[in-house]
Amino acid sequence: MKENILTRVLLLILVMACPSCAKFLDVVPDNVATLDNAFTTRIEAKKYLFTCYSYMPKNGDIGDDPAMVGGDELWRFATETGFFSMAQGYQNVVTPLGDRWGYYFRAIRDCNIFLENIGKVPDLLEPERKRWIAEVQFLKGYYNFYLVMMYGPIPLMKTNLPVNADGAAVDIARAPVDSCFNYILELINGATGQLPASITDPTTELGRITQPIALSLKAKVMVYAASPLFNGNADEAGLKNRDGTPLFNPAYSRVKWDSAVAACKAAIVACQQAGLKLYKYHPDFQQYQLSDTITTQLSIRNSFCERWNSGIIWANTQTNSTGFQQMITTFIDPNSRDFAFHGLLSPPLHMAELFYTNNGVPISEDKTWDYANRYALKVAGTADELYVRKDYTSAYLNFNREPRFYADLGFDGGVWYGQGRYDDKNFLDLFYLEAKYRQRCGFGKPGFGSITGYYLKKAVHFQNVIGTSGDYSVTYYPWPIMRLSALYLMYAEALNEAGGPGAEVYNYVNQVRDQAGLKSVESSWTTYSNNPGKYTTQKGMRDIIHQETLIELAFEGQRFWDLRRWKEAQTVLNRPVKGWDLIQETAEAYYRPKVIFSQSFGLKNYFWPISENSLSIDRGLVQNLGW
Repeated sequence: MKENILTRVLLLILVMACPSCAKFLDVVPDNVATLDNAFTTRIEAKKYLFTCYSYMPKNGDIGDDPAMVGGDELWRFATETGFFSMAQGYQNVVTPLGDRWGYYFRAIRDCNIFLENIGKVPDLLEPERKRWIAEVQFLKGYYNFYLVMMYGPIPLMKTNLPVNADGAAVDIARAPVDSCFNYILELINGATGQLPASITDPTTELGRITQPIALSLKAKVMVYAASPLFNGNADEAGLKNRDGTPLFNPAYSRVKWDSAVAACKAAIVACQQAGLKLYKYHPDFQQYQLSDTITTQLSIRNSFCERWNSGIIWANTQTNSTGFQQMITTFIDPNSRDFAFHGLLSPPLHMAELFYTNNGVPISEDKTWDYANRYALKVAGTADELYVRKDYTSAYLNFNREPRFYADLGFDGGVWYGQGRYDDKNFLDLFYLEAKYRQRCGFGKPGFGSITGYYLKKAVHFQNVIGTSGDYSVTYYPWPIMRLSALYLMYAEALNEAGGPGAEVYNYVNQVRDQAGLKSVESSWTTYSNNPGKYTTQKGMRDIIHQETLIELAFEGQRFWDLRRWKEAQTVLNRPVKGWDLIQETAEAYYRPKVIFSQSFGLKNYFWPISENSLSIDRGLVQNLGW
């Protein structure tokens, strides 16, 4: 019996320590096990600190981040490939796609090892010891939070399981989701006071945890805890442990939104005290005297792509943004004949329709914009020269849109500013796309073209340059995990949910809109919307904040999670994915919406399945509903 229990303990440790994780510190010289030396000196302990950091999810990496191609934000040619298979409905319980159960429990295990042993290091000064402890406490909270986002209620591994544990200890049940959130907040709260307010040595420490990062994550955790997926979710009322303990409370609590308001405000204050502010582009090319149009577009693009800019709270140094940029950059320069990367990820038509008109309201609401004829043809005129190539025929959908539309998306006839050409007064010299069948950027040639007719511009740094011989000079940036604009929108959302719309709600949404070159919510809806009073009701303002969030954070890996926490995925992800008719050479034939894939999303898809292997080893676990 003891031998059987020991086997299960070891198997559980193996499951929670999956071999796919390449640790920074597995062994030391002479193959001595890590723990024999890991805490003997400050230098060795610091290696283990970075081991704890090494589990950070690689945000923006399509091979590691399910939010990039696992939803409906980007589409690609391949089928049944990695996380893209999730978007196509191929999730399963035998080998779950994107399964991170073992990976993040191994991360938590290593965090526990660090916290249990860091007190033994003899040559570590106390202030530094406290900071390292705080960083690892935060990381432990973050890894638990990521598991909750994926799986819902999880077991809480507050301390590591000993190898000689008895059977009852091996069978670890899932904790109720409210207990999970409380524990995550306990870890973050315990860490915050010992973290620095800002990074003082940027050359070696950028990416490490600060107080603004900790408080911003706390705000995000509390917003998630208050959101419909976790707050009063009656659809999960049947999820119970084997002893009958319910894992979701079906009763809605408005108090959770009140707590989220306070947390968001505290995070904003900390960020502002650290000197963070919404980013505005200041031209690098004074000789060109850039227009307001291009300056605004660069404020939008660079708020994401300019590394460590004033609006970035936290960025991930482990993400290879260079590779991602190469993957999504299309054939911009007609003089470059051998460029190997050509728009391999494509925004679907519904993403193009998401953005506002130039009046700052949804295209279906703007009483001055011809929504019914959005697929009709229009020829670009002089007033369109910085958006669409003059005299080029494109869809009406691509005209008179907000600055974020043109900053985020490339399309047939669309101007693509930068990439070595910076004089926006010389309209004819600016790059533009030709995306019809067999055109320069179009479908029909090996390795070329978009599957939808749209291209992702937002994540491509405007100073990347494609050489005539096919070489590509890429400006690297760490992938933003959280930007100040996201925090502002979460604060507005929490305020609206807690007490309805008001001046403070409008203020923080309007600050984000101002950065994007738009007028206030009040002015835009009153003047241009066919529903002018929408922003005065809680539901109307909720819809506005949700759309503002989806637009502002588009293609950053946030939409995937937001649609889930709002419980809107069953509506949004149950519709056809569409693009233009790519095999057509004329505008009349090309600009016809075509179904690429009919997507489906069921109630069970809100959470990952726990693998059958994990369930067989830890008999205290119960499977998520529907799997």
